[in-house]
Amino acid sequence: MPRKLGRTSKERNALLRNQASQLLWYGRIETTAAKAKELRSYVEKLITKAVNTYEDIVEYEVTTKDSKGKEVTTKAVKDGPKKLAARRAIMAKTYDLQEIKGFNEKKSEFKARTADIQHPLMHKLFNEIAPKYAQRKEETKQGGGYTRILYLGERRGDGAESAIIELV
Repeated sequence: MPRKLGRTSKERNALLRNQASQLLWYGRIETTAAKAKELRSYVEKLITKAVNTYEDIVEYEVTTKDSKGKEVTTKAVKDGPKKLAARRAIMAKTYDLQEIKGFNEKKSEFKARTADIQHPLMHKLFNEIAPKYAQRKEETKQGGGYTRILYLGERRGDGAESAIIELV
């Protein structure tokens, strides 16, 4: 039975969405032990969905005319039906985070790096995290176990059990 975390269902869902987004983006977050335990199953289901569908792509040819009027055919790639459905389901359970410009990065470099990325968190999940865990799944013949919880002890002030949850 899921934990209620002392919140209403709307608040609890918003909390899990926010923490799942932050965990997928940064790779580790610090929270209370109860929230970490609840977040673990939430995030592992999202990652499993991404791992199972990240290779589903459709390649097709597009014919366009260039500036001289000559027809040019190029290959284009888009998500297949299973990946698209998984992407939409994951987007419904996370918040879309925006890419942040680096400290010494020029504005033009930042725009060039992020020009074709509409949803940075989904891009990171399907292009970095899912292939990493799919390879791990093939090597170890074991799916799941994408997160680790490290207990830090009681938090000063309210005495809540504190923990770090991170992607393995």
